[in-house]
Amino acid sequence: MATTLEAALARYPGAQCFRFGDGPGLCADLLDLVRRGTKTATCGALRDYEAGAEALPEPGRIDIALHWDGTPALAIETTEVTQRRFDAVDADFALAEGEDDSLAGWQEGHRRYFERNGGWSPDMMLVCERFRLVEVFA
Repeated sequence: MATTLEAALARYPGAQCFRFGDGPGLCADLLDLVRRGTKTATCGALRDYEAGAEALPEPGRIDIALHWDGTPALAIETTEVTQRRFDAVDADFALAEGEDDSLAGWQEGHRRYFERNGGWSPDMMLVCERFRLVEVFA
């Protein structure tokens, strides 16, 4: 039986809900990378947090990553949050995102993502989050 969002939120009081990516395919791919342990980091544009789209991640908080349809997929615990410019992201963080096997590949993929979602510049500020997988719901 699948876990409902209400049950997941009851299990993790104070959790924020979010989706990885900007479409159903990318969301599913990124959730799979987390489940396999390949993806242990993520980032977002600081401007999106400042606009109130999502609450800033906080170390120690457990959040619920949703499937694109809004059902709970997994719970993650934030272990570290830093802010840095896009052009200051290092290979260690880029590889922890698990989406590419090089810093250059990460830069290209994330440049395209940010261009689709509000604009990109090399000096844009990012919120960089490291996390650990806590629970898989479905």
